[in-house]
Amino acid sequence: MSVRPIVLLGDPRLRLKGEPVDSFGKYLHGLLDDLTDSMRHAPGVGLAAPQIGEAKRVCVVEVGGQLHELVNPRMVRADGDNRDLEGCLSIPGYVAYITRREKVWIVAQNRHGKKIKVAGSGLLSRGLQHEIDHLDGKLYIDYLDSLDELVSTDRSEDDDEEGLPAAAHTAVG
Repeated sequence: MSVRPIVLLGDPRLRLKGEPVDSFGKYLHGLLDDLTDSMRHAPGVGLAAPQIGEAKRVCVVEVGGQLHELVNPRMVRADGDNRDLEGCLSIPGYVAYITRREKVWIVAQNRHGKKIKVAGSGLLSRGLQHEIDHLDGKLYIDYLDSLDELVSTDRSEDDDEEGLPAAAHTAVG
């Protein structure tokens, strides 16, 4: 287990599509452990393998003390819409209002290859969608009409009057 550097915007590895995982041994377990350590160290709500330079369909999401390790995840159902601030560990210092599905149902495999199902709403739903997007080479900024919609989380003297909601300082992954 180790904290690995997070790939930042501009690095082509961030746009790679994750390859399906078919081996559930020591390498995968190490990758999942590294993702968890790196996410918690950042700190963030989720982290996908491409964000640490690994083009695999593997991600982790942790909300409310519940860690979800997802291998080969796919969304099978979604309901409602929710617009909220979202950030990304690969795009530090910025957030934007992004519309995501309010509730999602995910089918994946765990670290041992067993099929699992995860249903989530609110922040968990947002995190799951955000990380699955990473596995497809997609970033939250791809949903914006213009990069002018990005909001800086830098609290310099010019920003003190406006102040950002607490959620603006929580990066999804």
